Amino acid sequence: MPPKRTPELDIRALLENGFNEETARSLYAQGEEVAIFVMMQLATSAKKTNDINGVHPSAPSASVPVFQKESGKKRKKQPGAKPGHPGSRRPPPVITHRQDHRATKCPGCGGKLHRRNQPRPRLVEDIPKDITPEVTEHTIHRDYCPHCRKIVEPVVPDALANATIGHRTVVLTAFLHYFVGVTISQIVEIFNTQFQFKLTPGGLVHLWHNPASLLVFWYEQIGNAARNSTVLHADETGWRGNGKTHWLWCFTNTGVTYYVIDRSRASPVVKRFFKQVFKGVLVTDFWGAYNAIVCAARQKCLAHLLGDLKKGGKYKDTSGDWTTFSKRLKRIVRDAMRLRGRRDSIPASEYECFRNRIEKRLTRHWKTEWKNTEARRLVKRLKRHRKELLTFLYYDGVPCDNNHAERTIRNGVVMRKNSYCNRSVDGATTQAVLMSVFATLKQCGFHGTTIIVEALRECLLTKKLPNLPIKCLQTAE
Repeated sequence: MPPKRTPELDIRALLENGFNEETARSLYAQGEEVAIFVMMQLATSAKKTNDINGVHPSAPSASVPVFQKESGKKRKKQPGAKPGHPGSRRPPPVITHRQDHRATKCPGCGGKLHRRNQPRPRLVEDIPKDITPEVTEHTIHRDYCPHCRKIVEPVVPDALANATIGHRTVVLTAFLHYFVGVTISQIVEIFNTQFQFKLTPGGLVHLWHNPASLLVFWYEQIGNAARNSTVLHADETGWRGNGKTHWLWCFTNTGVTYYVIDRSRASPVVKRFFKQVFKGVLVTDFWGAYNAIVCAARQKCLAHLLGDLKKGGKYKDTSGDWTTFSKRLKRIVRDAMRLRGRRDSIPASEYECFRNRIEKRLTRHWKTEWKNTEARRLVKRLKRHRKELLTFLYYDGVPCDNNHAERTIRNGVVMRKNSYCNRSVDGATTQAVLMSVFATLKQCGFHGTTIIVEALRECLLTKKLPNLPIKCLQTAE
């Protein structure tokens, strides 16, 4: 009797021309053991292939498994302020209550204590045990004016017209939503459970529209201060309005922040904001919409340029002379950044000499004929913005990057993720106004909720909203 062939030989013969329906039927006809053996072999082969290609079943498609990722770079320095810098800590609280504590017996043995006059203080700061809303009934006396021939009554400054909820609650909830980024449902949950203050999502949204319509005056003052500033950063990010694509624009500096929500990402939005020639330095990325603005000087973000070099070396064509192009451009940019840091420590003539050298090196770099396609693409950008790359070496207070706008607009990015943006034009207007007001007051060191509450009270009494605090306008200049 001839020896029986092993299932492995039969399987290899069947799989030589590929696995198809005919092969599957042939394996099925050989019995259960053969079918199980084939499935185990296919699973082992697939695992080996995935390990070779860097694919893991637990990782999503087109991503690197966690165990194959490179470990992060070690921190070069210890966290915290440098030695000799003043520390950062909470200010001491104001004492509102006092309590005396004295033991009646020894907590260890229970024995009698000999009294000594050596107390020690300890401060404990906490919120009150019962946080309940205050409900005030206002009795409004109505009297007749014979001169005007009508019934008159005094103004209640604690709430807006026809509102049953006071300024502090309205402004606090708006601060939580439009500045901190807390969702409406979370605000309702906090007030309903922790403060015993019953609110509804729809009621909150209607409450926010009223102060926003009054604070438009401050919103316009913030815009005028930004347009008249010496240095201004600009950036934009995606937004949603009533399910359609919008854009959140941010114009900011160290003193003010102005937000705009618009359907367009093109130059008309920037033109509507500036309205005329901008006399300061505009710091932006390389987005083409900002090129339509006439301004005294521009500074393009060099961090974006270095990021493009990094992405190009990782994902784009790196053949030919790309390595030389990338290394030279990185060296020029970093030398310019280091020179700016030494500006106050070297003579002006030496600084000007170094600056001229960097200008010549950059000119020679973009005038060189590069063969790599990605290098030629970036050379076009360098030629187009050759007068806008080293502006920070000529002006005080102008950075080499647009990080300030990136960090400022991040607050809107967090809100976009949590709250899904706006559902109406009025909601987008309220969003832009309140975000701008809260951000600007915070930048100038004001307690935003207190300032706004006092302004609303004054507006009800005098029929006119007071001007934005002078410090905000002076800081923006």
